[in-house]
Amino acid sequence: MGLKKNVFFISILTTSNYVFPLLVYPYVSRVLGVTNIGLCNFIDNIINYFILVSMMGINLMGNRQMAADRARGISLTNSFSSLFTLNAISTFVVLGVLVCCTYTIPTLRENQQMMWYGAIRLVGNFMLIEWFYKGLEDFKYITYRTIFVKCLYVISIFIFIQSANDYTTYYLLTVLMVAVNAIINTVHSRKFVKFSFKGINLKVLIKPFFIIGIYFVVTSLCTSFTVVYLGFSTNDTQVGYYTTAIKLYSILLAFFTGVTSVIVPRMSSLLAQNKHDEFKGLLQKSTNLLFAFSIPVIIFTIVYAPDIILLISGPGYEGAITPMRIVMPMMLIIGLSQITVIQGLMPLKEDKTIMINASIGASVSVALNIILVPKLMSVGSAIAWVASEATILILSQIALNKIIKGKFPASKLLQSLVAYIPLALLLTILYFNLNINYWCDLIVSGVITGIYTIIVQYFVFKNPFLQQITNKFSKFFKKPNMSRA
Repeated sequence: MGLKKNVFFISILTTSNYVFPLLVYPYVSRVLGVTNIGLCNFIDNIINYFILVSMMGINLMGNRQMAADRARGISLTNSFSSLFTLNAISTFVVLGVLVCCTYTIPTLRENQQMMWYGAIRLVGNFMLIEWFYKGLEDFKYITYRTIFVKCLYVISIFIFIQSANDYTTYYLLTVLMVAVNAIINTVHSRKFVKFSFKGINLKVLIKPFFIIGIYFVVTSLCTSFTVVYLGFSTNDTQVGYYTTAIKLYSILLAFFTGVTSVIVPRMSSLLAQNKHDEFKGLLQKSTNLLFAFSIPVIIFTIVYAPDIILLISGPGYEGAITPMRIVMPMMLIIGLSQITVIQGLMPLKEDKTIMINASIGASVSVALNIILVPKLMSVGSAIAWVASEATILILSQIALNKIIKGKFPASKLLQSLVAYIPLALLLTILYFNLNINYWCDLIVSGVITGIYTIIVQYFVFKNPFLQQITNKFSKFFKKPNMSRA
């Protein structure tokens, strides 16, 4: 399937990542309340740590290995079986550790039921083998399957979540969404590959498995650690504020993450075929897309953070407003990191450099959390996260520039920021003067933001995608030349 079709399907998938959480979260946050939402997110982030350790570098290794084997016309069976076996070993070792922690750590022992649900999610994530389908660039299947399961999930939420006491049911439904996806994926994979013990070679996988895995684990210290530390050092309410603050950010970033997942196997294939100019070209296109998408969204969400929090979660979540305003610029920071690290350094197999940079960023995160969280609580968590991710971006960009002799697109970034200054002023004026109701305010300002962005991208930056669409429309409406014979 071509890159354009993959982007089309991933766009549909990404749209669902907007729609479904926005359908569920406002309802769930109001029914369960900030404390129970905080508890669910606290347990979920702990389970995420176990999943990270169990998966280590499998997702990226599998993605690029399947793409490289496919590009060279090599059978996928040996690579798939080796990766699957290594992941099985790591998963069941980590599962044993999870059981021990559940019985020995008081906070986890108090929430045993949710921890057992988390164990199901751990095993389900192993059976998900999403790396296999992304390596095949089968994004059509991924999109259809994901939307189908999410529809079932949304229906189940509205049926089974009726009171604040249903927070364990809410977490179980979230876990079952992963488990159902895993079952469908495992059955469907037999059409392409069959597991075989013959030809398994774990030796060549162990080193990148740990090096890349350590990067992801260490990087998670900048995200999941923040939630876990906040939960242990403060209370579930502060966790609820923080996780609500980053909810919209997570949904919006899913768009760019989706595009990245489409591009990674293509980048690996280009390097395997020594097409370095095309490799650099894709990096540039990704950067332009990020600037066009993230900057107007950041401006809009910072200005309208109080209304957005009210829309997403209702009254009682006012403590999430300031953390949200601090976190939203992360769309630009992490977006650039994804381009630099996932699309750049990882296909280049600069795994050691990635690990060192991530370790430094994680150290910044841990230090700032210890210093800031006791006094600033959820606000301190937000500051620590932004600082740590910015550190990783700077170090990674320096490394990539040395390897491919490129430069950070500072002038392009500056031009984009300047172009959107009038939008920031206009939205600020509207925020303090429109005051119809928060629904109408958000709709009107959102439409204005979209129109302004299209105008800037078309007339100022000459966006080729918009120009291509405009040309197609002009040809469609152009009258045919009816010359007489």
